[in-house]
Amino acid sequence: MSSARKRRRGLVALAAAVTATAATAGVMLLTGPGEDASAGKPKGPPTTTEITRTDLVQSKTADGRLDYAQRRAVKSPVEGTVTKAAEAGKTVSLGQRLYERDARPVTLLYGATPMFRTMKAGARGPDVLQLERNLRDLGFGAGLYVDVRFDEATKAAVKQWQKSLDMTSNGEVGQGDVVFQRGPVRVVSADAALADSVGPDSKVLTVASTKPVVRAELDAADGALAAKGTKVEIALPSGGTRRGKVSGVAAPEDSGPAEGGAAGGGGPSGDGLHVEITLDDGAELQEKDRQGTLSVKFVSESRKNVLTVPVEAVVALREGGYGLELVQGSRTHMVAVETGLTADGRIEVSGAGLAEGMKVGAAEQ
Repeated sequence: MSSARKRRRGLVALAAAVTATAATAGVMLLTGPGEDASAGKPKGPPTTTEITRTDLVQSKTADGRLDYAQRRAVKSPVEGTVTKAAEAGKTVSLGQRLYERDARPVTLLYGATPMFRTMKAGARGPDVLQLERNLRDLGFGAGLYVDVRFDEATKAAVKQWQKSLDMTSNGEVGQGDVVFQRGPVRVVSADAALADSVGPDSKVLTVASTKPVVRAELDAADGALAAKGTKVEIALPSGGTRRGKVSGVAAPEDSGPAEGGAAGGGGPSGDGLHVEITLDDGAELQEKDRQGTLSVKFVSESRKNVLTVPVEAVVALREGGYGLELVQGSRTHMVAVETGLTADGRIEVSGAGLAEGMKVGAAEQ
């Protein structure tokens, strides 16, 4: 057996040592210029393969499921009884009912300041400002001047709005009458059922953003793949493919924001990394895709349009580094190469004189 073949077989046994940051040896002929590395030998390598030009992608695949971003609990700030429960899966927008407590609708309004008090004539503050904005956007209070003061014009607009909801028109907004959120929400779960007693310490429902995300679990050792911005390809049960990016990591049972900006809530169990992925287009998925298991491919590194050979074609050189045994007719000669990314049994190679279609020796099968 030739020394090149012996060294190649040794490399195959140590293939794991060939990594994306592999040898940086310069390209050089190990024999003299034009000298035949197999001179005096009856034949070249028993097996050959071609140098090909292709894309290499280093990736890992995990199971995933559809979810929605920014989960958070909604509690009733006052005690009462649920007389109409929230509807899981429903999208609720400005002015629509989330649920009913004591036969009064609890309405969704938009704003960053939470409802923390009863708003009535004489009140001032950012909560009044966002209430007036909502009243204006809902079409109540023609000519209402939007500011931080709850004045008589605000009271009149509130009465009009309450009348449209079949509520007592007293011109005051009780602390438990509305829920402020930053925009439309999707009801993830109805945590309080019909006739349940609710109050400040109990969840009435859980809501989330209307933006779909995918959640998947990686092994703890795959921390690099969970980095924010990692590209992801998602294979859907319906047969389609969607692209996305890792937006963060969440604790498995955490219902609030976690490091990296993700939200948890009901992720897979275990000691792995629970990753949230934002879809590039943010569009809704088909019903079949929403219910099924998604195949999530995390792309850790890629090389476009590079020269590659099977890993077993690379020879560990006595002088250090790696080489290829080029085959030209009945003659062969060894050249040192720089190696790069490995993926799916192939390795990136580069060096002066290398070209697509060249034949190189390969390990014996």
